[in-house]
Amino acid sequence: MVPLLPAPSVSLSSGSSASLSTASPVPLSTAPAVVDSLVGLLWTVGLLIFPGLVAAGLCAPFLASTRLRALFSALPPAGRVLPSYLAVAVGLSVPYLVGVVLTVARAAEAGPAWSSGFLLTALLGGVLVGLVGPAVAALGLPRVGVDWDPTGYGVGTWLLLGGAGLWYAFVAAVPLVALAVGMALPGGY
Repeated sequence: MVPLLPAPSVSLSSGSSASLSTASPVPLSTAPAVVDSLVGLLWTVGLLIFPGLVAAGLCAPFLASTRLRALFSALPPAGRVLPSYLAVAVGLSVPYLVGVVLTVARAAEAGPAWSSGFLLTALLGGVLVGLVGPAVAALGLPRVGVDWDPTGYGVGTWLLLGGAGLWYAFVAAVPLVALAVGMALPGGY
């Protein structure tokens, strides 16, 4: 066992002394609670980020387009495609996650109520991601000073953004629709 040494003292100009260490050590009995809290926090963050990362992987072929790479390169951190792409992909999964959480929290019990909530989430999330997302990229970003399309935001850019947005919406909706169908069946999940 290591002996504890007394805290060093500092001599003040008036002749009195003060201890440098005023906090008592954390008892070891609280360590499991702290570790459990940290593990719970990491699981929560992981569960929130996971759907966006899966969608990012399934939508990655769209990065073959120079226009989309230019978009993600123009977003913060400027000049870095991968971090901004992952941030956008995780951000676009938020409407789906919020819908699932609201469905589970507000529906009385699992079954048909969850089924309709998951279908509504898939529909509303699809509209936000498939229609509003491309409009924000092509109309909103240039208005706030993020000029990212070297071709001038023409029809090709709109088709690319619309296709990428609809593909993301489809990728995100498939698990929700599958859950909704499972919840609607007799016996539920």
